[in-house]
Amino acid sequence: MQTFSEIAEEMRYHGLQLPPKKIQIQIENSRDVLEECFKHFVKPFKWLPEYDLVSEWLTDNQGKGLFLYGLPGRGKSLLGRYILPAILLKYLRKVVSVYDMQEVNRNLDEVLRRHIIYLDDVGTEEISVNYGEKRCAFAEIMDAAEKHGKLLIISTNLNADAIRNKYGDRVLDRIKSVTKRISFVGESLRK
Repeated sequence: MQTFSEIAEEMRYHGLQLPPKKIQIQIENSRDVLEECFKHFVKPFKWLPEYDLVSEWLTDNQGKGLFLYGLPGRGKSLLGRYILPAILLKYLRKVVSVYDMQEVNRNLDEVLRRHIIYLDDVGTEEISVNYGEKRCAFAEIMDAAEKHGKLLIISTNLNADAIRNKYGDRVLDRIKSVTKRISFVGESLRK
């Protein structure tokens, strides 16, 4: 009798789909690494309570992406655009493809070809219309993340109710399934 490992190999041979391999992130001393990277890019730098949760994710992401949500001006975009891509490149040699949501609408098929993706300002985009075909880029990306094991890092000012209203329950459920969610609260750091 074949083992399931052998069956999985046979399934792969026949071109059958298998659950995707998830991208694992495990960085030792992640708090120190995160602080050092912030200090390089941000002057003056102040450690926020939310960064403790980001540090936990860097220590062991458990195969999940990161969903940064909450009030504007709390450093979500800074984390996604510069800090996390620098850390993942330095420590894991992994490249994060960085997109703002307006750009995603123009290049959705390109974005879907990437494996580690940062999406900035989710919720600000319109429905994509290309030659009369309407596409909801964010919903497609969330679907691809679940089906193909893409690692997503997402920032938004929308809360769960706003996400549900804009994208529906399926997308919200996928966010919960494929990401660790971190809420950013407090006053804006922009001056």
